[in-house]
Amino acid sequence: MAKKRLALHWTILIGLALGVGVGLAINLMWDESTWASTGIDNPQAWIAGTSLESENTAPSFGAHAALFLRHLNAFVGDLFLRLLRFIAVPIVLFSLIAGVASLNDTRALGRMGTKTLGLYLSTTAIAITVGIVLANLVSPGANFNEETKQYLIGKYSTDAGAKIVTGHANAKSGWDAALDIIPKNPFTALAETQMIQIVFAALLIGIGLSMIPKKESDPIVRFFQGMTDAVIKVVHIVLLIAPIAVFALIVEQIADLGLDVLAALAKYSITVVLGLAIMIFAVYPLILRSLGGVPFAAFLRAISPAQLLAFSSSSSAATLPVTMDCCENRLGVKEEVSSFVLPLGATINMDGTALYQGVAAIFIAQMFAVDLSIMQQITIVLTTTVASIGTAAVPSAGIVMLVIVLESVGLPVEGIALILGVDRILDMCRTSCNVTGDCMVAAVIGSTEGGLHPVVEPALDEHPPT
Repeated sequence: MAKKRLALHWTILIGLALGVGVGLAINLMWDESTWASTGIDNPQAWIAGTSLESENTAPSFGAHAALFLRHLNAFVGDLFLRLLRFIAVPIVLFSLIAGVASLNDTRALGRMGTKTLGLYLSTTAIAITVGIVLANLVSPGANFNEETKQYLIGKYSTDAGAKIVTGHANAKSGWDAALDIIPKNPFTALAETQMIQIVFAALLIGIGLSMIPKKESDPIVRFFQGMTDAVIKVVHIVLLIAPIAVFALIVEQIADLGLDVLAALAKYSITVVLGLAIMIFAVYPLILRSLGGVPFAAFLRAISPAQLLAFSSSSSAATLPVTMDCCENRLGVKEEVSSFVLPLGATINMDGTALYQGVAAIFIAQMFAVDLSIMQQITIVLTTTVASIGTAAVPSAGIVMLVIVLESVGLPVEGIALILGVDRILDMCRTSCNVTGDCMVAAVIGSTEGGLHPVVEPALDEHPPT
């Protein structure tokens, strides 16, 4: 009898835990004096490959070995993310076309779309409200040490300036944002992974196929369905390296984390994490039970691989193939529902990002002793809800959109420098919340649109033959 392997979510969790341990060990034990003992006087230049002979005169074998391991670790993590991003576009395109074309009643699509958008906007508004209320109660920016404040501004002012420039460049009017839904060139949208444009194009093609005679559309629909099945198999193959890749991604993040900055911003960080926990363990279960009738424990077990990958990658878009597989094969959401709800969610539903932007705005206001009125805080809710819809599903995109939120109430955008030091670790947490919110909406829509289908065996716990 063959020995049963560990389920995927357990192997990913083990990889994550080991990554945290190794990353902390490197962070605490490997410093500039360690580099100096290996003949490296300028570690940053050595790692970047731009060091001069005068800076690093005699690199030892240990220095070369450390550099090789760092590059190998980065390669494994980047390879995994690139494979997931490679899969994300075809799985959305193929599955959405097949799902929409298979609908007998196109009115069902309109009904599903209305409910999906309503839920996404509602949970985003709830998230930002939770963030603002918590920030007002905890007051993470009140009585902040002035010396620490000036240290943070000085250390991260250059990076903050770049984010501000990017934020201004990305700012668009409501009309332009609406027009951006429609691709000028479908091939450009595919090449640049413009997910909302891909969803729009796939919807149009699917609706068009559903309107022509079944005899003519069936071969095309079968083709797209077959391609969807093939891409899902590729997802399973890619996930074979998930535990190793998660280890590599976490090691890199924790090893480079400024623990001194994290300690200085502990109150702010705890406020954000507490808000995210309220969303995941209070708000989402309430919505699931009241609207979808889905047990929260079963829901969490089903989507745990997607949550862990979202935490490791800080990217909803990169996690999308796994999110779709979890919802369809572990949670029981029908393909025509998941292929519509989840890609849309990865593009416009950013509950964690919205909550973080609310906390960050109040924190920065408190740091600069600005007393925000009720109307200004309502403005933050409205602006953040709109800004989160346009936030790209990539690492640290939320910090760029924060520029718009701060300017909407007249707060100094230079305050972004105060929170940049802990943004990456909080980005991992809020991305996990974003993906959980996407799955929650998919479960609710799935249960109200014909019900969830029974799951015999969780597909992601099965290991493809090697």
